Amino acid sequence: QVQLVESGGDSVQAGRSLTLSCTVSGVEIGLRCMGWFRQGPGKEREGVSAIDRDGATGYTDSVQGRFVISRDMNKNTLFLQMNSLKPEDTAMYYCAAVSLCGEVGLGNGLRSPSAFPWTFATWGQGTQVTVSS
Repeated sequence: QVQLVESGGDSVQAGRSLTLSCTVSGVEIGLRCMGWFRQGPGKEREGVSAIDRDGATGYTDSVQGRFVISRDMNKNTLFLQMNSLKPEDTAMYYCAAVSLCGEVGLGNGLRSPSAFPWTFATWGQGTQVTVSS
């Protein structure tokens, strides 16, 4: 059984950095496309970033150039380094895993968890990030 556990969420001031972690069990992360999604107060869940099995990455426009997704195969852990945080980054951040992303999963499919391939994802419970101005 695949399980995802997020950690690293915190309350920080705008402009600071924070790194989220997602520890994976039940499958090697190199055999999955891994993604980060977030859901802000009163908003729908949206994709943030993803990394496919071959290492290809995708980012939503609002975090491009500020966030970096990475993975540690030895620790079977996914990371999201978030720099230059803004109040609008405040959200619950979720880790997700699917079999394969391809161009769709790293691009347009990243916009929504109900879009292919993320509609078939396994999800973590989330970690809260709060950014104050």
